[in-house]
Amino acid sequence: MTPHTTPLADATVKVRPPDVEGRSKRLWLLDDGTCVVELIPSLRSFTHERDEIFRETGRQRLDFYELAAQRLAQAGVRTAYRGRIDEITYLADYVPAPPFEVIVKNVATGSTTRKYPGLFPEGHRFTPPVVKYDFRIDPEDQPIAEDYLRATGVAVERFHETALRCNAVLTDWLSPLDLWDFCLVLGTAPDEVPVIISEISPDCMRLRDEHGAALDKDLFRAGASEDDIVARWEVLLRHVRNNG
Repeated sequence: MTPHTTPLADATVKVRPPDVEGRSKRLWLLDDGTCVVELIPSLRSFTHERDEIFRETGRQRLDFYELAAQRLAQAGVRTAYRGRIDEITYLADYVPAPPFEVIVKNVATGSTTRKYPGLFPEGHRFTPPVVKYDFRIDPEDQPIAEDYLRATGVAVERFHETALRCNAVLTDWLSPLDLWDFCLVLGTAPDEVPVIISEISPDCMRLRDEHGAALDKDLFRAGASEDDIVARWEVLLRHVRNNG
């Protein structure tokens, strides 16, 4: 795929302080309803008490996201992504982020078995997939009941449907790799349609190769070095590029 490019002028906003800054990205608002997003090449695991800056992973995350956004657009799933500006920066539609994220679980692992011991064995396959919501708060996100979201006006059923459609597209695109789970931040566009406003990358999913080896942030959680993570993510990027 030839990367979409945006006018260099869009990048000039980075000379001023960002309007929004989090652990993994900085965001500058533009007057036309779009925003410039710069990825911070950070990897963080609260559970494993690890927080690092690995420079090359920022570019790798955006390489993956650019391809994923294209595939989702072809399937009619809306993302905020508009085009790439440089190695770690892209242009996006600005949609305010809610204080919760959406997680799709195809396999019981991670927080499912840690927070609910004995409910499902490690590796249990969910059919259909489980969709859950976590309230985003430091130091660790907390599960939030869907009725709380409905009470704030969130169209939970539409969010649920969008998350499952995204799961179907990613599962097909990544095959034969095994997508265990992933998280999204969904916002609501002015036309009331849910839109994916977070990146989609190995930083926010669990993905296994045909031998069961990790191709995602579980490498970081397990203590892998920067060189090892970058090398494994390059293997993943070669796979998704070959998948079109």
